[in-house]
Amino acid sequence: MNFRKGRGREEPEINLIPFIDVLLVILIFLMVTTTYSRFTELQITLPTADAEKAQDKPNQIDIGIDAQGRYKINNQPVSYLDTATLAQDLKRAAGNLDGAKTEQRDPVVIINADRAATHQSVIDVLEAARIAGLAKVTFAAQTSAQSK
Repeated sequence: MNFRKGRGREEPEINLIPFIDVLLVILIFLMVTTTYSRFTELQITLPTADAEKAQDKPNQIDIGIDAQGRYKINNQPVSYLDTATLAQDLKRAAGNLDGAKTEQRDPVVIINADRAATHQSVIDVLEAARIAGLAKVTFAAQTSAQSK
């Protein structure tokens, strides 16, 4: 057996030309398909508010609840005896709406409760709205000038 190292063996050769060709093709592809712009900015439409505009919502009943538990329906004070009388006042307010007669839509009851108002007063309004047959109820929280 011959265990000698052969002298005729050559070192392996690494050919970089195909590798460079592939890199150039990738570079050309990226240059052609990429768009460049001088300025990049996001187009954002910011919300605006205008306090001078009156909101036109004909099918809306606003119920205000202050910290002392007093109720106002559409800025008119209401004497609260129980939920049944409050429900009658809500039905009366729903009957006085212009949009309720013409569009035949249920009015939306918006509860504007003071931060210091009791939970029971809000529950009483929810119960009165249920008794009055008003299914659309939403909430809005506000703070009074005294609690600041």
